Amino acid sequence: MAGKKVQNAQEANRLLLVKFGGTSMGSPTAQQQAAKIISDQAQLWDNVVVVISAMSGVTNSLIACADAALQRREDQYSTIITELQTRHFEAIHALAPQEMQADLCAEIDSQLATLKAFCDSIQVMGEVTARGMDAISCLGERMNARIFSACLQQAGLHSQPVDATELIVTDDNFQNARPLLDETCQKVKGLLPPLLEDGIVPVVTGFIAATAQGIPTTLGRGGSDYSASLLAECLDASEVWNCTDVDGVMTADPSIVPDARVIPQLAYDEMSEMAYFGAKVLHPKTIQPIVAKNIPMRVMNTFNPEHPGTRITQHSSALRGKLTCVTGIKNLSLFTIEGRGMLGVPGIAARTFGAVATQGASVLMISQSSSEQSIAFVVPSDMERKVQASLQHDLSVELERADINGIQIQSDVVIITVIGSGMRKTPGISARVFNAVAKEKINVIAIAQGSSEYSISLVVTSQDAKLAIQEIHREVIINGN
Repeated sequence: MAGKKVQNAQEANRLLLVKFGGTSMGSPTAQQQAAKIISDQAQLWDNVVVVISAMSGVTNSLIACADAALQRREDQYSTIITELQTRHFEAIHALAPQEMQADLCAEIDSQLATLKAFCDSIQVMGEVTARGMDAISCLGERMNARIFSACLQQAGLHSQPVDATELIVTDDNFQNARPLLDETCQKVKGLLPPLLEDGIVPVVTGFIAATAQGIPTTLGRGGSDYSASLLAECLDASEVWNCTDVDGVMTADPSIVPDARVIPQLAYDEMSEMAYFGAKVLHPKTIQPIVAKNIPMRVMNTFNPEHPGTRITQHSSALRGKLTCVTGIKNLSLFTIEGRGMLGVPGIAARTFGAVATQGASVLMISQSSSEQSIAFVVPSDMERKVQASLQHDLSVELERADINGIQIQSDVVIITVIGSGMRKTPGISARVFNAVAKEKINVIAIAQGSSEYSISLVVTSQDAKLAIQEIHREVIINGN
C-alpha cells in the first residue's frame, strides 16, 4: 500500500479503519471473509488499520473460567481452557501460513498458561479483583489478533498484530476504563504511522488498553467499537467501518420486529441516542471520538459487504420530525421517591442522586413532577438492592419525619425509546407514540423527553415491552413516516 498514487493532494494519505466484531471473527470461514474485505480495500485506500474482537464466545468462556475458579471447580476451568486451545489451534491450521503455525500455537499455549495461572490463584485466594478480571478477559483479543494477522499474511498482505496496551492509555477504573485521549494519541502517532509507511496492515486488539503504568484495563463489554473510534480520531482516519453480522443499523431489534428495516443514513446524535438506549450494533461511547473531526462511520455486514449498510455522519437522511427507530433496554428497576414534604425543600434531588452515585449505578432515565413532590428514575436491576439501601441511609431523616412518604420500587421494567431528528419542534410526536401503545391497552409507568430533540422515552413492564415496541414500530416508524 505504501507509495500508492492518488488523484490529487486532497486524497493523499486516505486511511480506512475497519473494526470486526466477534461474529466476524467467529470461525475460519468468517475470518477468511473478513480478510477478503481487507484485501479488497487495501487496493483502494492508501492505508488500512484493522481492529478486532475476540472470536465469538471467547470472552464469555474466559469469564466462565474465572467463575469456575471462584467455585473451586478446577475440572471445569481446565475443560474450558482445553476447548479454547482446540478452537484457536483449528483456526491457526485453517488460516495461517504453514511456516507460522508452530510459533502461533506456542503463543496460544503461552496465553492459556497465563489464564491457567490466574485461575489457580483465584481458586486459592477465593476472590478475583476487577483488575484481575481485566487481565483475564483481554486474552481473547490478544490470541485472535495474532491469528487474524496471520490470515492476512496468507492472503498476501503485509500485516502485524499490535497490542492495544501499547496504544490506548486509560485511568485505573478496571472493567470500564476511561481513555486519556492526549496520552493515547501520542502513543498511537508514535507506533502506527511507521508501520503504515512500511506498507503494513496493523491488526490491533480491540476492547483492551492499559494504564500509564502499563497495567491492562478494558473499555467495557463491546468496547472494541470504542477502541476503533479512538484510533480513528488519533490517526485522522478518512472513514471507519464497523463490520458485524447485520446489514446495518435497523429501525428496531429484528428479533422483536421481524419487518425491521435498515436505516440508510443517521446523524451522529441519533446514533448516540440509539446506542445509549439499547441498540446493540454499537458501543454507546463509539460516536464520541469521531464527531469532533467529522469522520464518517459505516455499519455494514461482513457477510454481505455489497450492501451499503448504514452511513453515520453529521446529517440524517430522515426529514425533520420523522422518526428513525424504536429501541428497548430491559432488566431495569424504577425507583419513585415522593412526599408532600419534598415541596420547596432544596437539595432533595441532589442528595437522592448522590446516594445513587455512591453505589456506582447508572441512572438511565429521570422523570420529576413539576410540583417537586416526586422523583422517578431508572437503574439497572442488578443495582436495585444497593441503591435502595443507600437511599434509605442518606434520606433517613426525611423518611423519619415523613417529608418523604417512602421509596417505591418497581422491578423488571423496560425503557422504550423512540428516536428521530427534530422531534421536539414537530407537533404531535408524543401523541402518535402514546396512541400506538394505548391501542393495545399498555400502561405507561413513566415518561421522559430530553432537550436534545432526538428522543422520547417511556417505561413499561417487561410483559408489555415486546408488544409496545412492535406497535410503535408499525404505527409510528413505518406507517407514520
